[in-house]
Amino acid sequence: MIPGASNPPLLPALLSLVGGLVQAFLIYNFTTLGHTGGKPLLELNRVLRPGGYYIWSATPVYRRGKRDEDDWNAMVTLTKSICWRTVVKSKDINRIGVVIYQKPTSNSCYTERKNNEPPLCSGSNGHSPWYTPLDSCLLLPALSKSGAGNSWPISWPERLNIRSSTSSENSSTWFSQENFDSDTKNWNGLISEVYSSEFAVNWSSIRNVMDMNAGFGGFAASLIDRPLWVMNVVPFDQPDTLPIIFNRGLIGVYHDWCESFNTYPRTYDLLHMSYLLQSLANRCDIIEIAAEIDRILRPGRWFVLQDNIGMIRKMDRVLRSLHYKTAIMRRQFLVARKSFWRPDSTGS
Repeated sequence: MIPGASNPPLLPALLSLVGGLVQAFLIYNFTTLGHTGGKPLLELNRVLRPGGYYIWSATPVYRRGKRDEDDWNAMVTLTKSICWRTVVKSKDINRIGVVIYQKPTSNSCYTERKNNEPPLCSGSNGHSPWYTPLDSCLLLPALSKSGAGNSWPISWPERLNIRSSTSSENSSTWFSQENFDSDTKNWNGLISEVYSSEFAVNWSSIRNVMDMNAGFGGFAASLIDRPLWVMNVVPFDQPDTLPIIFNRGLIGVYHDWCESFNTYPRTYDLLHMSYLLQSLANRCDIIEIAAEIDRILRPGRWFVLQDNIGMIRKMDRVLRSLHYKTAIMRRQFLVARKSFWRPDSTGS
């Protein structure tokens, strides 16, 4: 339940499978895991923050058939080999069973193992999860820029407006404290002075929001006092700000908007895109982008685009062809509301 909300929000799910590819989640933030050399378990280790927990509830935890016992023994061997600690194992929860593991808080256990199996990864590709095959090596948590070990961020909600440095950042000034502060100030002003007062958006009906080009997460942070939640999407070819988003206490994922987003149709109440359309239009058709927006947006809900007037007019024409009600504001915003229209048998 979100404080202030009259009803619990419907939390959209990500359709994903720990199979053959690295997950599109930030590194260190997240049936049988022993298959394929333990690669699925190594992927779970990759997305967990040092000191984070993994809860596993499956038949090998509480059944005693030969197959289940073999799977459990394999899981015990694998978790020990990657230094996971068993916090608790219980068979009484929901009458099935659950085991809780904790990832180590430092790298010392990995380097002190007698057998280097699974081996430590030699590269540093842990921050490039887009279409990356699962690896059979153990990726070490990187040290922070100061050289200190990883630690948990400060408590919520203080962490929301503090920029924490991360080991994944490059030396670009784009990631600077000055840009972070400017982004925060910009979104606080736009939400209070423009989005809330000038746009014909019924904010009281909005629960599920997506920022399609999240940047530092300033749009989501500026909405924190409202009874809603925001999925922050970092396009795979944009600056990698997902570590900063997670350290702010927000959630997010990588994606390529020239492809479908892994969620159910009609999931979100508001989709927001800021200065991304031109980059996408260089790689894919704007009609395809609009079709995906239409797929995941609920009827009667809103899409807000901030961009140059040329891109706004292009998107406006496409959305009006889908019977959206649109309005161009300040020559830099397009506010579009999806209708309940459905094509008849003739396609009109």
